Amino acid sequence: MSNLQTSEIKNGFPPHFEDLKKSANRTSNWRERLEAVEELGRWRDPQTINLLKRLLINDSVYKVQEAAFQKLQNFGEDVELPPQKKGDLIKGTTKSLVRIKKSLPKGHTFEDFKEKLQKMRTDIYDAYEGEKGTDFEKWLENTWASME
Repeated sequence: MSNLQTSEIKNGFPPHFEDLKKSANRTSNWRERLEAVEELGRWRDPQTINLLKRLLINDSVYKVQEAAFQKLQNFGEDVELPPQKKGDLIKGTTKSLVRIKKSLPKGHTFEDFKEKLQKMRTDIYDAYEGEKGTDFEKWLENTWASME
């Protein structure tokens, strides 16, 4: 562990743990979860470690899992980075996308679809935006175009 990492880690319970926990559980905002991981990684405490482990195992966005893995390793925890998920990041994504497309009028645009997805299933929108990064827009448009 480098000196920089050591100096950033504090032993003890973060006074704003409840806020960090809420941010870590916000399924519709991967960036907020990532920020929570960064802050949780500064506090070595059984509760922060448990929360980081949960994010490592269960988060739908691999970037968040990777960050939790790194923070736990910095704490000296014996953890493994899970393999990147294949298929739907969130169970039922394909069905939800089809349902949203079918709910729109015939001849709707990709932008109509994207907007409705963002409003109806922010969890799906957010997870795939976080996972796909700069390829998200292209992936979503291709997915939309390939659905019946």
